[in-house]
Amino acid sequence: TVEDNIMLGRERSRFGWIDRRQQRVIVQQVLEKLGHPDLEPSRLVSELSIGAKQLVEIARAIAQEARVLILDEPTSSLPAADAARLFDAVKKLAADGLAVIYISHFLEEIRKLCDSYLVLRDGRVAGSGHLAGTSESDIVKLMVGRSVDEMYPKVARNLGDEILKLDDLSSDELPRSVTLGIRRGEIFGLAGLVGAGRTETVRCIAGLRPITGGRVEMSGKRMARSNPRAAIRSGLAMVSEDRKGEGLAQDLSIGDNITLSRLAPYSRGGWISARSHDQATRDWMRRLEVKASSPQQLISSLSGGNQQKVALARVLHQDADCLLLDEPTRGVDVGTKAEIYRLIGETAASGKAVLFVSSYFQELLGMCDRIGVMSRGRIVDVRPVSDWDEPSLLLAAMGGEWES
Repeated sequence: TVEDNIMLGRERSRFGWIDRRQQRVIVQQVLEKLGHPDLEPSRLVSELSIGAKQLVEIARAIAQEARVLILDEPTSSLPAADAARLFDAVKKLAADGLAVIYISHFLEEIRKLCDSYLVLRDGRVAGSGHLAGTSESDIVKLMVGRSVDEMYPKVARNLGDEILKLDDLSSDELPRSVTLGIRRGEIFGLAGLVGAGRTETVRCIAGLRPITGGRVEMSGKRMARSNPRAAIRSGLAMVSEDRKGEGLAQDLSIGDNITLSRLAPYSRGGWISARSHDQATRDWMRRLEVKASSPQQLISSLSGGNQQKVALARVLHQDADCLLLDEPTRGVDVGTKAEIYRLIGETAASGKAVLFVSSYFQELLGMCDRIGVMSRGRIVDVRPVSDWDEPSLLLAAMGGEWES
């Protein structure tokens, strides 16, 4: 229960039995201090939302009379509303004299909450100071280790023929009648709120979700419905938003993860050449600056940013004509983001098409040629990036209405 988790290790007892009455008083006081007196102490934690679970963790620290609270990426899985409530709780604790160390990849969160900062790079302190008077570019420079003139590098590219075409694409519930086309050399952004149908659309294209209506065409040829193998053979490659759950094989090595979708270059008579396979993996690791001891290292032992680089290395190694990138910068630091943006730009400049799904409007505006907005399973508007800004994207994302 909520009470058991908060009092774990500091239970109150009377005559050898847990004193539930005394514990409830303490738990209620702590929850009120955090601004959540309505959270029932007898509820099972397994029934709570992710945001409520994190509040229980913080409440446990407060009940133990902690003087320092360390929050490690606390908003990585939180929707905006839960994140806002978490910020309010942290501010209250700091106002009461608690010292807070807040670890985050999101500079906007640091700006909202923190007084001072410290940047770590490769396990060492790269710099520190007070946030007042420090620009975002100064912090990014410390994180990356060099000056980043452009967070979103502009790589010259020419748009070619249409390569990916969706014609009235539909699935169970989402998406609903999606029609769009993407050209070679183009980075096409797909924006929308949570539940708009962006991920579902990408999964339909990749053959991971059943298509109930419409069609997907690659280079003018209709693709087989719900067939990942056919999608790969037609020239599609996908980076999943769920890196751990399905984007990478956590029990396999870096080398296996990078080459899994294209083993032909290393295969002779049904056998894999370990030497050429190892060399190719090292080349990709060097190109994407993956920090690891060897190609044989398990992917599960890498940091989130390095895992994401391996996921991108896989689709680049696959040499696909069209990349489907679903939240490719989620959970990675600013320095890694800058590298990912550069790779995406270079990939498009080489004549590949990129479908870029992101909840972060700023990176879509910085990277894309055109942006389409989805709402309730439909594309509600498509415009050149110069015709969009963050308010107009949000307005379009909130403006779709259900149609029967």
